[in-house]
Amino acid sequence: MNNTLIKGLRLLEVLAARTQALGVSELAQELEMGPSNVHRLLQALVETGYVVNEGGRGGYRATLKVWELGAQALHKLDFRETAAPAMRMLLAQTNETVHLSVLSGEEVIYVDKLDSPEPIRAYSVIGGRAPAYCVATGKALLAWREQTSINLMTVRPLQMFTPSTLADTSVLALELERVRQQGYAVNRGEWRASVWGIAAPVFDGSRRVVAAIGISGPTARIRSRGIKVLGELVMVAADQASALPAA
Repeated sequence: MNNTLIKGLRLLEVLAARTQALGVSELAQELEMGPSNVHRLLQALVETGYVVNEGGRGGYRATLKVWELGAQALHKLDFRETAAPAMRMLLAQTNETVHLSVLSGEEVIYVDKLDSPEPIRAYSVIGGRAPAYCVATGKALLAWREQTSINLMTVRPLQMFTPSTLADTSVLALELERVRQQGYAVNRGEWRASVWGIAAPVFDGSRRVVAAIGISGPTARIRSRGIKVLGELVMVAADQASALPAA
């Protein structure tokens, strides 16, 4: 595989994830690359329009061209349109933020969402990522992934984000088995301590998991409604969204 291409993509990913411009030395340190190498890659990205140099400030940032690529890919996810009615129904029933997520490696990507009308609500952005083992949609996706147990036991050490994070792979494996048995996953403040979530898998016509639909909200509100009650609502919405053609 082309090593220069890999380094250039890593560089672009770092810039796309940051809100502020970054200098050559900052990027070199984060990517563990030589400054001259970073500068050459930046020049190529500037020439192709993916990065802009903010002049006198000496910083580089990703341009909207990166967003345009992501938007084009997002429009190809046909199940977003199929899941839309189920998401609207779930929002009306729960008044909590509704997410539609897909699995990307060890992370979930939020491909669609509906915001809660409540003044205090779970914050997220379409295109945002989260560790799959820490959020409800991620656990719903992991629970039905093939060879889950093997993948869990060989993954690098899991990071603790809150005191509730299931960073022990054996404990996480038991949690995913529980998810498969009950049909929905629960995030009990494992990614953001003040936010809980509930999610269930979305299947295509071949009964293959293609996404997960779920809700997220402040801990107190989710707990007061009852996990089992909300779990039933989420599973109904996921079933409705699962009327999908085979990919």
